[in-house]
Amino acid sequence: MKSIDTTGRVGRLRAATAVLAATGALLAGGTVTARAAEQSATATCSYPYVCFIRSGSVIGRFKDVTAGWQALPSKPSAPLSVVNTRHDDVAYIRWVGGSTACLPPQSTFNVSGGQLDAVRISSAATC
Repeated sequence: MKSIDTTGRVGRLRAATAVLAATGALLAGGTVTARAAEQSATATCSYPYVCFIRSGSVIGRFKDVTAGWQALPSKPSAPLSVVNTRHDDVAYIRWVGGSTACLPPQSTFNVSGGQLDAVRISSAATC
């Protein structure tokens, strides 16, 4: 029986999802750059957390899957990175003006504009 390699297809799907999420955030007013999670960023944010990182320091981390938004205590302003270390769950971030972006599992977003006010972790595997 011949085996089928689907890893390339899954990788392309995740990349396309990240691009769509970043494009939606840009159109909605936030400025975000999506990229795969790097070793240096994830070294400061362990599984199963979604972390908010500024200047190499974790300024907030969340791990609970919720139906609603979890308020960010400090409402951090850009520049900062948001790291989703979860393997199967997406994370949504929300700007003060209401714009949102979706972070696929095991990804990092660099936020270069605006102020964030909330996060929501969903058990969905894709954005």
